[in-house]
Amino acid sequence: MTIQKVARFFYDNGIPFNVARSKSFKEAIEAVGRYGPNLKPPSYHELRVPLLRKEVELTNEIINRHREEWVKYGTSIMADGWTDKKQRTLINFLVNSPHGTVFIESIDASSLVKTGEKLCELLDRYVERVGEQNVVQIVSDNGSNFVLAGKNLLL
Repeated sequence: MTIQKVARFFYDNGIPFNVARSKSFKEAIEAVGRYGPNLKPPSYHELRVPLLRKEVELTNEIINRHREEWVKYGTSIMADGWTDKKQRTLINFLVNSPHGTVFIESIDASSLVKTGEKLCELLDRYVERVGEQNVVQIVSDNGSNFVLAGKNLLL
């Protein structure tokens, strides 16, 4: 009966089934089981404000640990451009180091002209955020606009 209620929660709220494979879902279910029968679920307000703030703090702590490693070992900035179902041009920016990969940001670049010059400006912004001294390489699409952006960035 308990598992059926978990399944219904997924169905009622349109939660994708692949969420059941996530580590955090399994950890949440285990934590609820350990807590026992009197666990009060978080309120709408708690989810929106204090718990979200706490999660942002925890995420920033993780990123700060990554930043310490970036200084020691260097990083790769990764940029991946793609087009979504609405024909928007999106670019994901990630930073990779021996400590792991951190997602930095995804931007809608549809309004930008996809020229090497504009991409160079974008890449430069992320190089500055990571710290120019910490960037060993930039990994991107092999499209001519990204190739030109990389050449311009070296100048």
